[in-house]
Amino acid sequence: INIILFSPTMMNFIDYILMCAFLHVGYQNPLSSWTLQPNVLVVKVNGSPSQQALKCLHSAEGLTNGDDKDILWKKNGREEKQRGNSYLVQLEESLGGGRYSCYSTNGSLLNHTVVLIQEDTTRRKILMKTDQEEYLKCSTQNFEGAFRCSWTWHRTPHTLQPCFLCHLSNNNTHFGLKIKKKKKKTNLLLCSVDGTGDGISCVDKRHCAFAEEKHRIFLTVYVKTEHFLVESYSKHFYLSEIVKPDKVKIRRVNTSMIEVTYPSSWSSPSSYFPLTFQVSQSTRGCKNCDNPCENPTATVMVNSSSHCRFEVKSEFKTVCVRAKDALYNSQWSDWSHLRLRKKRKNKQKNHTS
Repeated sequence: INIILFSPTMMNFIDYILMCAFLHVGYQNPLSSWTLQPNVLVVKVNGSPSQQALKCLHSAEGLTNGDDKDILWKKNGREEKQRGNSYLVQLEESLGGGRYSCYSTNGSLLNHTVVLIQEDTTRRKILMKTDQEEYLKCSTQNFEGAFRCSWTWHRTPHTLQPCFLCHLSNNNTHFGLKIKKKKKKTNLLLCSVDGTGDGISCVDKRHCAFAEEKHRIFLTVYVKTEHFLVESYSKHFYLSEIVKPDKVKIRRVNTSMIEVTYPSSWSSPSSYFPLTFQVSQSTRGCKNCDNPCENPTATVMVNSSSHCRFEVKSEFKTVCVRAKDALYNSQWSDWSHLRLRKKRKNKQKNHTS
């Protein structure tokens, strides 16, 4: 299954035009070209001057007198000198991309093509790598079939910070995505781009939490700059490989005991989806620390099918707990912590009359 999502600005423009075939390969071609979605053409270049041919109509039905010289062309809203049913896009280095529209002499829109340029290079300009040397970071809270992938924008003069659901004058970067799951016959993998523009959220409707995964999910994200430069970023995975539980809950039972419970978002029953807890106690109080669990000490590992209780010693001031799936070598949850404050005893004074 292939799913392509573009920003509302681009979709409004595409909905306005006639959705007819536009691809015509000829003349001095670039390295390759393909249709990303209807009326969106990706052209791969290596920096050498080349040409890409666009075709307005496949027949003369849309012409007033049958003469294709009556067809006018515009690039990004500006009229071009070239006339006729075919238009040659001049490509040099990473230049040549844009919105190409063809019109009849009476001003009627006949067709439209967005040309995106993809450079033949391993150097990336739009997204940055994570600490794990990946462009896309994917995780899921459980085994129910939902997952999210995020990325970090490379803030350079070549790329503007995008905002997917906003319509800002300085917001000229858009992106799309293509998702594939092998042997999938129906559209059961649903995805949407987050409103923040830094990730996508997906749900695999066919996924069964109690069955063994047989096929990886293949994900490709396409990112476009204001100069119509496009880059693709891919990742493939099993959901079991990207499981990361939410934070566990810690409750103090008494002065010497705490109780740790599964996150509410974790798959159930917990006996079938057990977690492993990592518990750390620290002598540091760290009142003003953002993360008192940054350097855990006195760590112990415990497996549990529901919840567990741990004894806390009086000399420790902070307890930290995190969890991971007990059956797969997946990600740890973020740390949860509880500050162990000693209860002060109220001293009562005896008054004599």
